[in-house]
Formats: sequence, C-alpha cells, structure tokens
Amino acid sequence: MRDSQRATLILFSVAFIWGMTFIWMKQALAAADSHLIGVDGRWVAMHFVAFRFLIGSVFTIVLLRSSRSGFNDPEVWRGGFSLGLILILGFLIQMVGLTNVTPAVSAFLTSLYVVFTAIIGVAIGRQRFTPFMLLGVVLATFGAGWISGPPRVEFGVGEWLTVLSGFLFALHIIVTDSVTRVVDPIQSTGTMMVTVMLLAFLILLTDPLGYEGNSPLGDSLALLVHFDYLIPLSLCGFFGSFTALALLMRYQKEISPVRAALVYAFEPVWAAIISLGLGLEGDPTFWLFIGAGSLLLGNIIIELEPRSTT
Repeated sequence: MRDSQRATLILFSVAFIWGMTFIWMKQALAAADSHLIGVDGRWVAMHFVAFRFLIGSVFTIVLLRSSRSGFNDPEVWRGGFSLGLILILGFLIQMVGLTNVTPAVSAFLTSLYVVFTAIIGVAIGRQRFTPFMLLGVVLATFGAGWISGPPRVEFGVGEWLTVLSGFLFALHIIVTDSVTRVVDPIQSTGTMMVTVMLLAFLILLTDPLGYEGNSPLGDSLALLVHFDYLIPLSLCGFFGSFTALALLMRYQKEISPVRAALVYAFEPVWAAIISLGLGLEGDPTFWLFIGAGSLLLGNIIIELEPRSTT
C-alpha cells in the first residue's frame, strides 16, 4: 500500500471520529441544558472546547514523548501557535454564526472549506487547477452541504460569519500541510493543542460571549461533576482532539490539501449515519444517499486525477 493510500484511509478514520464528536457534543449540550437552566449555549460550547483541548493536551504530553521536546523549540511554537489560533477562531466564529442560522445552513456553508482549500492551494501554487479538481470539489461540497436536504440560505451576518469559519478551516488544512513539512508533526501537535486550550480558557475568562448565569466558575465546576456531560467531554477530548489531531498532523502531509479536504468532508456523512443508528435523526431521507454518493464520487474523481498534478 502506498503512503498516500495509507494516509487517506487513516484520515477517513479522522473524519469518522469527527462525525462521532457531533454526537458527543450534542449529548453534552443536552446535559448542560438540563443542569444549567438559562445559560447561553455559546458559553457552554466554548466551555466544552476549552476542557476538550485540556484533555487532549494532557494526553498528548503524557503519551507522545516527542511532543514534549517541541515546547523548547521556537519554530515549533510558531507553527503550533498559528495552527491553534486559526482553529480556535474557526470554532468561535462558527459558534457565533450558528446563533443566527439553522444547523443545516451552517453545515452547508462550513462545507465550503473544500472550495476554499482548492482556491488557496491554487493561489499559493500548491495545487494546479484541473477539471478533475473542479468537478471533485463541486461534488464534495454539494454532498457535504445537502446531506440533510436543500439548505435555505438568505445571507445575513450569521451566514457570512459561517462562511468565514469555513475559510479558516480551509486555511488550517493548508497551514497544517506547510507546518508539518518544516517541523516534526508530533511536536507541533503538542504546541497546537496547548495554544487552543489556552486561548479557549482566555475566551471564557474575558467573557466575549456574554455569559449570563450565577457564576462562571461555579457553573463550570457544576458541569464537570455530572457524568452525562463529563463522559462525552472525555470521549471528545481523547478521540476528537488527541487521537484525531495527532493522526491528522502526522499523515495529512502524505496527500494534497484538496484530497485531505475531500476526505474530511465525509464528517457529516458519518455523523448522519451514526445519528440514524442511535435513533437521533428519525427515518433516513434520500438526501443522505445523494449527499454520501456525491462525496464518494468527488473523492473517486480526485483519486483518478493524474498524479503529476498534485
């Protein structure tokens, strides 16, 4: 098996894990809503992100010995900080945008990161524009965005913010490709994790999301003692942050950024399939099969593209 084929399969597992994080996040938000009446969901989401990356950072530092040596290297810190900053901004902007758009519209607009990855790659000379790439990107974007049916998009502030988050996630893919070719991927994983964790806690402390409750510290601790919140948080921290991002940082450099974006676009497919299996989505619609089929076809087309173009 070629390195690129192995990397593609591993990154498919990353997309699957990210599909699972959708379920865990949904379970955690439901638990928080039952324990903290009236607290803004955006604050809960950022609380979840902060502690998710705290868990991910601890496992990275403890289990990946080489990650610890990266904390003494300024170049590793520059790479990890840039990746962490892009990632936390993407999370934050997507959350704020989600307060003004439906989940279906948010999923569709966020999936534009496939298009943005191709555009950025062509603009900086990392990817050559080809008909194969164009067709694959269009099919993948359609599949990821329409997996739950046609989204009704009327552009306002929330929609533009969600588009911006999609651009940031595309930028993260491109910058990951660049950083991991210069510094050790595992070392930069550690600094990226810690950066996201520190920035997330900084956001919680400075309260830009408009916390409304009795006490941020008290509510934070109250959430962590409830197992229906703590268990999905722990699963997301270990698998969604530590496992998925360590694999991403190690193997994404083996394939082109556009191929990576197409693989990651399967996240909503896995989320929909898992949700259906757990009875969280009701009965499947034909859009699930159309969306999944379009994504699969887009990946096949990109894989058939002549290797000299990547």
